[in-house]
Amino acid sequence: MESVRNFFQNDTFAEYLGIELVEVSKGRAKATMEIKEHHLNAINIAHGGAIFSLADLAFAVASNSHKTIALGINASISYLKAAACRTLIAEAKEVSLNPKLATYEIRVTDENNDLIAIFLGTVYRKKDKI
Repeated sequence: MESVRNFFQNDTFAEYLGIELVEVSKGRAKATMEIKEHHLNAINIAHGGAIFSLADLAFAVASNSHKTIALGINASISYLKAAACRTLIAEAKEVSLNPKLATYEIRVTDENNDLIAIFLGTVYRKKDKI
C-alpha cells in the first residue's frame, strides 16, 4: 500500500487543509484532520465543506487502493451532528466492487467517536494503473 500512500502525497488540496492519511489497505482508508480556525464556518463549527473534503480524501484513497485509477462519479453526504470538536476522523470502506464501478461508505466521527457525517461515493474504475 506504500505506492498508494505515496501517490496521495501529491494531493496538495488535502495537504493545504491539514488532512493526514493514517491507514491504507485494500478497499479501506482512514484520514484525520485537526480542526483549526480556517476550518470553521460563521457559527464557529467545522464547515461542511471541510468535513466533505476529509471524507472525500478517504474515499479517493480507498477507491484507488487496488492500484487502479478510480475517479468519483457520484458522492453524497449526510451531516448528522454539528462538529464542534478538535479532530475529525474519516474511515472509508468498500461496499461494492466490480471491474468498472465501486461504491464506498465513509463515516466521519469526532475524537469522542460521535458520528458527525456519513458519505457515500461511487467511482468509475479505469484500466490505468497508479
